[in-house]
Amino acid sequence: MQPIPQTLKQAAEQLARKMETRFPALAPLAAPCFLNTIETTVTIEPEGSAFVITGDIPAMWLRDSAAQVRPYTAFASDPEVAAILKQVIARQVFCVLLDPYANAFNSFASGACWERDDTDFISPWVWERKYEVDSLCAPLFLSYDYYKATGDLSICTEEWKQMLELILEVFTREQYHEDSPYYFIRKNCPPSDTLPAQGRGTPVGYTGMTWSGFRPSDDACQYGYLIPSNMMAVVALRHAADLVEAAYQDDDLAARAIDLANQIDEGIQTYGLYEHPKYGTIYAYETDGLGNYNLMDDANVPSLLSIPYLGYADADDPIYQNTRRFLLSHDDPYYFIGEAAKGIGSPHTPPRYIWHISLIMQILTSTDPEEIESLLGTLARTHAGTNLMHEGFHADDPARFTRPWFALANTLFAQMLMTL
Repeated sequence: MQPIPQTLKQAAEQLARKMETRFPALAPLAAPCFLNTIETTVTIEPEGSAFVITGDIPAMWLRDSAAQVRPYTAFASDPEVAAILKQVIARQVFCVLLDPYANAFNSFASGACWERDDTDFISPWVWERKYEVDSLCAPLFLSYDYYKATGDLSICTEEWKQMLELILEVFTREQYHEDSPYYFIRKNCPPSDTLPAQGRGTPVGYTGMTWSGFRPSDDACQYGYLIPSNMMAVVALRHAADLVEAAYQDDDLAARAIDLANQIDEGIQTYGLYEHPKYGTIYAYETDGLGNYNLMDDANVPSLLSIPYLGYADADDPIYQNTRRFLLSHDDPYYFIGEAAKGIGSPHTPPRYIWHISLIMQILTSTDPEEIESLLGTLARTHAGTNLMHEGFHADDPARFTRPWFALANTLFAQMLMTL
């Protein structure tokens, strides 16, 4: 694993000291969670890029790797930290150019994979080929965060520009999914692990949004227009346009990114809203553009709960507030209330399992100090004595949890502490 830069060690110690004053019960978690990614998941490959595993799965997810190192951008004035972040970005660029429809990759062309799936392209570099819109947003978000923290445009290589052009091509193609070559079939598995209709997914109509086969949880979408991921795409493309103008002075490419962002945004506002009899106008989780809506949230990010965190809308936006009230209620089928905690889970994990990520995101998007304090207490009571976050834990018994080594949850927890 990658040696830990001294700057990050000092930051972890400082964060723990601050939490001893701010919320002592969480102080023991601060350093372990902050350092978990750099301490246990980052490897510098021989060619100089950085490979970042998720934790207990030996593959690099584009989404997870970006989120895992995101808090470290605050310390990128240290050349050692900056170098690692640049190496992660370089690896993400390499992965997207290999296969923009893949969500997870191997460290070398080993042919290792989660399953031997039936899809239109198979590479020995690819661990899994579930097409998820947020996977292509993740490198753009990390690149923009790095640039804003450092002003360093050296990440914007010719390959980075090719990556963006490929992302624009795929997002545009998937506005018309019926013309796409992509399909995904996994045999002898739960329905959530494969796409119906010969791997094409359920039918969709044109909306301006871009189609996604799978959710951030890696579960199949019920309807192909996943609203939170399209929101992330709007923000990511606008970030990309800023980078293009600064790095390449390519007005045409920047305009293409902005135009596509606007098309997707218009689709969200036209087809992604639902008039709820109890909560008023809310965002649906998914829609098909044919009049069908899936009203729920999934704990993994991007989620509807995370809208302000993504930068799509402010926390006090009326539609977001309506949506939030729905999400944190019995009307959301994946909101669980138990003896130990209450919060949002996921169909990806067993019933009544709440995700630490959703509790952390609830804090990061809250405008209520009492809600934040209560949730901090929940986090302090539900790590089962491990001083680390997990994927999901049972609402009645935190000692029953999934994924003891899940770096994304740990680093997001640390980012939340830094924000507080």
